[in-house]
Amino acid sequence: MPQAPDTPRHVFVYGTLRRGDDNDITRLSPAPRWVGAARIPGTMYHFGRYPGVLLGGPGEVQGEVYEISPQLERVLDEIEELYPQQTNEYAKRDISVQVAGRTLACIVYEINPALVAGKPVIASGDWVTGRQDPMM
Repeated sequence: MPQAPDTPRHVFVYGTLRRGDDNDITRLSPAPRWVGAARIPGTMYHFGRYPGVLLGGPGEVQGEVYEISPQLERVLDEIEELYPQQTNEYAKRDISVQVAGRTLACIVYEINPALVAGKPVIASGDWVTGRQDPMM
């Protein structure tokens, strides 16, 4: 069943959208609502000024979950270049995330698998601690 156009959704952010980083989601408008810290299965790659995550596999990626409005979702799509430029760098995925004692359907922006060849892995899965030393 499709969601109503004004229904809030949840997003899992793992890189520059995390609180305190370059594109801090809490500075965007309309303001998101903090839900909690979470981890998802995936591998984080270092792209210089930002990370990209491939979902699945044995690794874990650290991030934050927020409740967002449809208006903020459109802003995030623009930041991740899904709209209007559609660069195919990221794809928007819906995944289940365990956070704050419950399972939520969350949007996550997954890097295009064709772009990770030769990129260093951030073994810690945490952009905050791994951005300086990708092999952490």
